[in-house]
Amino acid sequence: MSKGNLIRRMLASIWRGLNGLRKVLHLVLMLFIFLVFFGAMSGTPPLMPNKAALFIQPSGVLVEQLEGDPFDRALTELVGDTPPQTLVQDVIDALEFARTDERITAVHLELSVFASGGLNKLQRVADAIDAFRESGKPVVASADYFAQQGYYLAAHADELYLHPDGLVFLQGFGSYRTYFKEAIDLLRIDWNVFRVGTHKSFVEPYTRMDMSAEDRESRNRLINQFWSTYQQDVVAARGLPEGAIDDYAQNMVERVGSANGDTAVAARDIGLVDDLLTRNGLRDRIKEYAGADSEDETLYSSVSMRDYLSQMRLLHKPRKKAENVAIVVAAGEILDGSHPPGTVGGDSTAALLRKARNDESVKAVVLRVDSPGGSAFASEVIANEIEALQAAGKPVVASMSSVAASGGYWISVGADRVIASPSTVTGSIGVFGMIPTFQRSLATVGVATDGVATTPWVGALRVDREMTDTSKQLVQMLIENIYDDFVARVSELRGLDEQTVDSIGQGQVWTGADALQNGLVDQLGDFDDAVTVAAELGGLEEGAYSRKTIQPELSPTEQMIVDFLAVAKTAGVDPASFVRDPAPVAVFANQLQKLLSAVTKFNDPRGVYSHCFCEID
Repeated sequence: MSKGNLIRRMLASIWRGLNGLRKVLHLVLMLFIFLVFFGAMSGTPPLMPNKAALFIQPSGVLVEQLEGDPFDRALTELVGDTPPQTLVQDVIDALEFARTDERITAVHLELSVFASGGLNKLQRVADAIDAFRESGKPVVASADYFAQQGYYLAAHADELYLHPDGLVFLQGFGSYRTYFKEAIDLLRIDWNVFRVGTHKSFVEPYTRMDMSAEDRESRNRLINQFWSTYQQDVVAARGLPEGAIDDYAQNMVERVGSANGDTAVAARDIGLVDDLLTRNGLRDRIKEYAGADSEDETLYSSVSMRDYLSQMRLLHKPRKKAENVAIVVAAGEILDGSHPPGTVGGDSTAALLRKARNDESVKAVVLRVDSPGGSAFASEVIANEIEALQAAGKPVVASMSSVAASGGYWISVGADRVIASPSTVTGSIGVFGMIPTFQRSLATVGVATDGVATTPWVGALRVDREMTDTSKQLVQMLIENIYDDFVARVSELRGLDEQTVDSIGQGQVWTGADALQNGLVDQLGDFDDAVTVAAELGGLEEGAYSRKTIQPELSPTEQMIVDFLAVAKTAGVDPASFVRDPAPVAVFANQLQKLLSAVTKFNDPRGVYSHCFCEID
């Protein structure tokens, strides 16, 4: 036997062995999948009770769009590690389904873990609660502790209960920031700031140690309007005397003192809540509406919002129609490039708008904006895509949520119709740039920079070199040019002269009500109003169109993985058991990254930003 034949026979034997192993492993995998599916099918699926209370427990923050890559978010949902967020539309849809569902006899709105939400979003949910109550079915609100935003929703319920050891904390509205100027000086950092706008306050923490008079003026105007609106809405919903909310907030110590230090009794005595109930007492109360749970009579019969929505959206999936109004959400800070939901990527958001433009079934678009702005370049990329939609004969309606300011206003103003809510924060027409340099900091530890160049621009923007006067002059000219473009854009699109735009610009922030008076928006209304207007502009008759959300979706492979893990979880295989808790170092690194992200995440290619510090506590 030749040496060549022997080698071939050895290789053939090895191949047969590997091929056999492959078949065995394939068989084991198929057997595993079969067992998982068999376990899922043989188990008893959770069924909707014939009589139940819908349990709605918003967690964290109310948002227009859940943040994160869809695949990553789907995996974190399976392991129970999602960020504390609640989608506004989910709550509204659940209440709308339940309104006509005979199986739902009441709603239990549990607000102990609800943290915050813009006033505009709270009003949308409150309207949905009021619409549900018109069905004659009760809404019972409860909490161990009512934060101000949670209490706003609770005030719209039929019955409102607080734990006997609980608290209703109404703090009013305010805006506080941390200022770093002296720390920057101590660290010998040259924080070069360029801006246009007397009220453009985003840069102030790096240039001073307190709030400027201009910023104080703008913020006082905002918070006073918000507090007035909050009081009016809650007083009307609860039937309280005029001024009762402000009196409670201003005199909380006296109120609690008169109740012998009992915060829950103080809230009950002035009518903020109907009664004080322990958890057992609360369950007994809701059992009067929903009956006892079939498996545990100490509990009331209930279905969670998540399970209820999953079932109802599957059973009542709206029919696809030939003509649609597309919904594109732009929520978060505006950054250059492509970014996952929760951040407005210039390229990724433009791609969604382009998808709507290329979809023949889309006749009009609603751009739902909830953004304080960011990259000026990315804002213009999105604005260009809006213009392309309009050129294709598809009207665009900008629907402003809680905030649509600076870059958020930049991308809104070009729409065929701009609709804000009275409590929207908008405007902030201004531009800035920041370039810190560290040459003095480095010199203290014996580090210097030197070199040669053919022109003064080589190395002009290095962070280890002092900016020259000519470099500063050039950057300031760029900032002023972009501000002039911003003003000219608003002037042309809103039909205002540039002097008027400049007088209401300069970085000033406005509520939606103020913006309407100033001519920055066309009308006041909510999201549904925006959809109706878009349909009218698109020539669509009522009932002849459907809504089509354009958003990032899972790829077929990603969907298969998620479905497989979901089935495995149903069969008793918990995906969370395969996930390790992050190490303390990783937790610290993540927290540090969040702290520094206020500056490091900005990536405008020119370093120019139209961003509003619009946070109101």
